[in-house]
Amino acid sequence: MDEQTVDILGLMKVVLEPLVEHPEALEIASTEAADGTILVEVSVHEEDAGKVIGRQGRVIKAIRTIARAAASRFDERVEVEIID
Repeated sequence: MDEQTVDILGLMKVVLEPLVEHPEALEIASTEAADGTILVEVSVHEEDAGKVIGRQGRVIKAIRTIARAAASRFDERVEVEIID
């Protein structure tokens, strides 16, 4: 795992931990797609899923925007997905 991926995973942890009531259930993993895109998969406790997604998806959209902005500093592409 390269340094940029570690930075993005750390950023996701810092952003998501205050949002959830069950931080011990928060899992953040990454994989790299064939086209070089970093896929960040976030798994949260089922009670916290609504908080992470937000009304009409506003919170997850903001989280994705933050991740993309951070990745753009390294000329990388990133996608953030919530895993059930």
